Amino acid sequence: MNPGFDPDCRRCERLAGFLDEVKSECPDYFCRPVPAFGADDPRLLIVGLAPGMHGANATGRPFTGDYAGVLLYETLHKFGFASAPVSVSADDDLRLIGCRITNAVKCLPPQNKPTGAEIKTCRSFLAAELEDFDEGGVVIALGSIAHRSVVAAFNKRQNEAPFGHAAEHDLPRGLTLIDSYHCSRYNTQTRRLTTAMFEQVFARARELITEPVVGA
Repeated sequence: MNPGFDPDCRRCERLAGFLDEVKSECPDYFCRPVPAFGADDPRLLIVGLAPGMHGANATGRPFTGDYAGVLLYETLHKFGFASAPVSVSADDDLRLIGCRITNAVKCLPPQNKPTGAEIKTCRSFLAAELEDFDEGGVVIALGSIAHRSVVAAFNKRQNEAPFGHAAEHDLPRGLTLIDSYHCSRYNTQTRRLTTAMFEQVFARARELITEPVVGA
């Protein structure tokens, strides 16, 4: 289930044109808006920035095929949110358990840098994903752009919920937002984000989720 998701969306002219260019150069790549992946009724929603060129844009599954997904799926498995520690392809046997992964921007942006207008245009999809999230659920935002998009989707002011690694923010309907630095190659290799720091965020999410998780 992908609430409000449009697999044929071409609202952002720049992104649609860039996907066409990449598809012509890499015909085997997915090169479309990337749908969310995971449980239909999650207790944990992970929000990333956007598909990576040779990751989700190639495979059609968030954080699959690139470096950023390595730490993410290992951590999800460690804390019981994934059936395996590795995501190989969109048609492997991996299941997320009580967890769902999406992106603030569904299409690959040039240089991995969406514009403010593109982030805003795509926010309606994120808002739809958040709409049915029940009390006690946890949202993890990977990076400041994902954080700001989640906050805006709830019509909260940004100064009410400043971004910071492991910071927690109360959201409407009894939801909790937890921030994390993005698990990008740059952040992990420069040690801005360590494995221990990342696991701290997911350990806290597991503590906050009080109801039993349901499989995908």
